[in-house]
Amino acid sequence: MGGFFGITSKEDCILDVYFGTDYHSHLGTRRGGIAAYDPEIGFQREIHNIENAPFRTKFEGIVNKMSGTAAIGCISDMDPQPLLFRSVSGTYAISTIGIINNRDEMIDHVLKRTHGHLEAKTGGKINQTELVAALISDKDDLIEGIRYAQEMIEGTSSILILKEGGTIIAARDPLGRLPIRVGIGEHACAVAFESYTLSKMGYEEQRDLGPGEIVEITPDGIRQLVAPGEEMKICAFLWSYYGYPTTSYEGVNVEVMRYRNGHILARNDIENGFDISDVDYVGGVPDSGTPHAIGYSNETHLPFARAFIKYTPTWARSFMPTTQAERNKVAKMKQIPVVELIKGKKLLFVDDSIVRGTQLRETVEFLYDNGAEAVHMRSACPPIMYACKYLNFSRNNSDMDLLSRRTIAELEGEEGMRHLDEYADASTERGKKLRRAIAKKMGFDSLEFQTLDGVVEAIGIDKCKLCTYCWTGEE
Repeated sequence: MGGFFGITSKEDCILDVYFGTDYHSHLGTRRGGIAAYDPEIGFQREIHNIENAPFRTKFEGIVNKMSGTAAIGCISDMDPQPLLFRSVSGTYAISTIGIINNRDEMIDHVLKRTHGHLEAKTGGKINQTELVAALISDKDDLIEGIRYAQEMIEGTSSILILKEGGTIIAARDPLGRLPIRVGIGEHACAVAFESYTLSKMGYEEQRDLGPGEIVEITPDGIRQLVAPGEEMKICAFLWSYYGYPTTSYEGVNVEVMRYRNGHILARNDIENGFDISDVDYVGGVPDSGTPHAIGYSNETHLPFARAFIKYTPTWARSFMPTTQAERNKVAKMKQIPVVELIKGKKLLFVDDSIVRGTQLRETVEFLYDNGAEAVHMRSACPPIMYACKYLNFSRNNSDMDLLSRRTIAELEGEEGMRHLDEYADASTERGKKLRRAIAKKMGFDSLEFQTLDGVVEAIGIDKCKLCTYCWTGEE
């Protein structure tokens, strides 16, 4: 994943871009960068590794050395960026979010057409943002180049470009799988992935860009260069997990959606005959599972409790270490029990999703080790059946990395792969078998998933405008 933020102003804006970019730190853990343009000294650019230290720490001294009336910043879970390029369209800095599934084909295309070269990293990998810039440069005009690049790319690519002179070009991916929001301030304009960063930095939020829309942003305003398309497929998983609670996508607040989602999950449990009176406390698997659990608690009137707390002052994110073994160890070390809320209690937990299940199994063992009498688990998402090929949110190289798919293979082998829709549906025999099998494997006393209709209802946007590929496999 990743996120970006930019400002173009009549005054120096580096400090605001520093803070605005930092507000996107929950979206990525690998690289952070800022590119700035100053009328006197031109472009400056800094990129740092943020795998073991947050963006703010790495850049707090740098912002005092940089200057500029326009700047863009990026938090990336993939390649170093923003990058600086000189082309027939002038010098510019560029940052991208998304994933290119036909990367090898596009690399071959660029090299054959230009007879040039692309910088190769360890293992021969190419920086995705450099590849996008190379595709853009295939055309004489930046806007034509952006549209061309997005048409050629299979996957998703939202683009932010800082031009010489301080103008910013923002281009949302053609199907709007990722958000871009623009805002207006006094003598300045801004653009962001997360909407709340605009108001927090003193900008009046104007609107979301539409799918495929391209705008030019100057200190004096926002001008549309390419009108949006009619079809939208924004990622539904943004509301369930990735989005920060205070942000809104397409007018729907993340925290409010999660409360509604928990409410619907509880309603489904009651309608399906689950005995809620046999639960002492409802809790969320921290942190993003917590609001879903609050919604569940509010609907059932079961008391909400935090039976364990994550210790985050030194390990803010469990996936920061580079190996899975380290990540598992850190996740375990972060969990601090409130024994009084666990021992002898029947607990129901809501997690934002169940992807691979490794850390969740250790969490359940941790609860039983501290005296839990029962642990019921609810997922705020439907069973994840397909590794995302648009945002790469689950970090899986194969569908078989997913707990649901592995369990189906264990139950029925290749035949099961022909009935994924049945396994996703709790009302079918296959669906019931899947839930029982995962519950047994993970040590849950019961397991249920949110339904696809439940997620759509909680978001409140037409299903046809949502990307639900990870649950349904439908593009």
